[in-house]
Amino acid sequence: MEIKGKRVVLTGAAGGMGRLLAKALQDKGATLALVDANADALHQVAEGLPGSHPVAGDLSSAEGCRIACDECLELLGGIDVLINLAGINSFTAYEDEDPGKIELMMRVNLLAPMWLARAILPSMQAQNSGRIVNVGSIFGSIGFAYFTTYSTTKFALRGFSEALRRELADTNIKVTYIAPRAVKTPMNSDAVMKMGEATKMNMDAPDDVVQKTIEAINNDRKDIYFGFPEALFVRINVLFPRLVDKALAAQNRIARKFAKGEA
Repeated sequence: MEIKGKRVVLTGAAGGMGRLLAKALQDKGATLALVDANADALHQVAEGLPGSHPVAGDLSSAEGCRIACDECLELLGGIDVLINLAGINSFTAYEDEDPGKIELMMRVNLLAPMWLARAILPSMQAQNSGRIVNVGSIFGSIGFAYFTTYSTTKFALRGFSEALRRELADTNIKVTYIAPRAVKTPMNSDAVMKMGEATKMNMDAPDDVVQKTIEAINNDRKDIYFGFPEALFVRINVLFPRLVDKALAAQNRIARKFAKGEA
């Protein structure tokens, strides 16, 4: 799908990667509706992208997603591409995880993409075209210790993307699943960054992920996994998960000290 001339809804537009992706999309000729819960930061992003439409909205509820979708449809006159980028991370031992944070992450990382896709699908079906892009993670194929809730949401998002793609196979509405590895953005806490240094965890620059995301849309990719050897580990984990258990064991012992605030 060529992005030029397309009407694109981007969630999480005020985040570190969201800002970069919004600019890249506009540079490619897209007309944008930018969605984020942080209204002040969102309007700041929109001011730097003339012609874009800021839509401040709470994506943690079905009603909030419906309202945001209706506003985007009205502003753009239709939607050609929905990019579900908004997400929340958590790095902690699961016994310390806040139950409220668990629910919020499920709502924002998983249910919001599902609610938004449900709200937007009828308009895409009416025009018999469209693309839904769900930004997941390598953590959605390999369950990483101390990112248990985050991994769970991304596993489910991957499953949703696969099932919806198959459901829409006989239409001109396509589904793309994007799975980067860890990305150097403000979403990662100081503890995550320090743990990453201690374990030599590979992390990508946001610009690289943005570029690959644009390429995946342009090239009509069904799914794409970024980073070596992580992308290879995704395949190994499917066939030989116990090998991955062993490969990650030492790293997990180091990570626990940072997750528990002991390092």
